[in-house]
Amino acid sequence: MPLVTTKEMFKKAYEGKYAIGAFNVNNMEIIQGITDAAKEEQSPVILQVSAGARKYAKHIYLIKLVEAALADSDDLPICLHLDHGDSYELCKDCIDGGFTSVMIDGSKYPFEENIALTKKVVDYAHNRGVVVEAELGKLAGIEDAVNVDVRDATFTDPDQAVEFVERTGVDSLAVAIGTSHGAYKFKGTPYLDFERLEKISNMLPDYPLVLHGASTVMPEFVKKCNEFGGQIPGAQGVPEDMLFRAGKMGVCKINIDTDLRLAMTASIREQLINDPSNFDPRKYLGPARTAIKGMVQHKMRDVLNCSHKI
Repeated sequence: MPLVTTKEMFKKAYEGKYAIGAFNVNNMEIIQGITDAAKEEQSPVILQVSAGARKYAKHIYLIKLVEAALADSDDLPICLHLDHGDSYELCKDCIDGGFTSVMIDGSKYPFEENIALTKKVVDYAHNRGVVVEAELGKLAGIEDAVNVDVRDATFTDPDQAVEFVERTGVDSLAVAIGTSHGAYKFKGTPYLDFERLEKISNMLPDYPLVLHGASTVMPEFVKKCNEFGGQIPGAQGVPEDMLFRAGKMGVCKINIDTDLRLAMTASIREQLINDPSNFDPRKYLGPARTAIKGMVQHKMRDVLNCSHKI
């Protein structure tokens, strides 16, 4: 089965009131863990590549790894998505290079400039059968090249969201309602502005919304990292019940990156501390791949509610 876009995925997700997981990939083990989980859960999946991952692993390597995942996954619907593309040129390169979905992130620009940039990418992508995600509002936090101070973060304005979608023709919209990038999402009690989300969803009926910065920062992985020599004090993510609720309110795509990093790192730390003589990458990356698979299965079953939705 070839790569697909998110159009049919999101249509089914919106009607079924669930969300598709968009998992960031950087190497073979991460891709294998995610796609093996999706196969077992019979869930559609979005593999997304940040600019940082593309620089680290190289475009051609990631494409070939995803092609291998397709060949190994029968009829599993897989979309390959560019996460946080920061320029028209980067989006164009990914569209021309085989991606079926791209995100143009013009949220750092003034409203009109964001519209103009997004519309330019949309026109190029749609002529080539590729879908586009954009962002309105700014999420705080740090992830790869994205670095927004909490003082500069702004929630998405519902009226602007409607105008933005109408003027750009963008296929999905990432909204800012309180999530943030990285492992330190909340200093106090977690809060998402569901009233704002409901308003945006009602004003954009049948339209797929996206949540970025939506890792739970699962406590068991944080604890294990710290237990085996890590230093991740006070890490806190988005509670899973909040993500489940968002999936019933028009959010069709939920981004997960930090939980992947924590699952992998916790496993590798445990393997190397428990067996200091271990210098075989297969013997510590193998268990890390298994940890990723288990975590992704949990997300698909219990949080995103997208299991058995193929």
